[in-house]
Amino acid sequence: MNQQKQRGNPDKPPSLSSDAAKGYESALVKVYGVVPEYVGRGRPPTKKQAQSDWEYLQIVKHRHGSRLVKVTTKVVFGDAETICQKLGKHSSYVERTHLTSRHMNGRLVRKTLSYSKRLEMLEASSVWEDMIYNLVRPLKTLHQAVCNERRHWLPRTPAMVAGLTDRILTIEELLHIRVRPLFFYQHRKG
Repeated sequence: MNQQKQRGNPDKPPSLSSDAAKGYESALVKVYGVVPEYVGRGRPPTKKQAQSDWEYLQIVKHRHGSRLVKVTTKVVFGDAETICQKLGKHSSYVERTHLTSRHMNGRLVRKTLSYSKRLEMLEASSVWEDMIYNLVRPLKTLHQAVCNERRHWLPRTPAMVAGLTDRILTIEELLHIRVRPLFFYQHRKG
């Protein structure tokens, strides 16, 4: 949460949905909580409290043995209708994305020896995995029907659907792309 606060959310936490882990609520209060003002009666407050504009939703998975029986939502902070509409009532898209990342990037696999000793190398391998996923790898869920004698479906990548490219790139083409470093853009803004 400290990193989240430093990287762009200094005033309040972003809208958040998580599993039923107990640590998120206390971490939010510890990092973003505010000690209420003293009103002049009794002992002055010292404990941080959550604010009314926070949005935090927990997705609770009920299991019977190893079988998933049902999924419920629990609103921890915020208005139930607003937060469910904004964040959704499940985490399957996020879980699917994380699983795909772990399959494509050996440094993200749990219990592995192929970890990154330096953060820069982890970031580089994650960027490479994102580029492969978005520019090179066609997804079955994005294919488009075509009326053609040769084939019935046109394979497409996420970048093609977003309009960033008109074809599927090869690994060789991807390796020849020149990308300017991030600090170049940061210096031009300031």
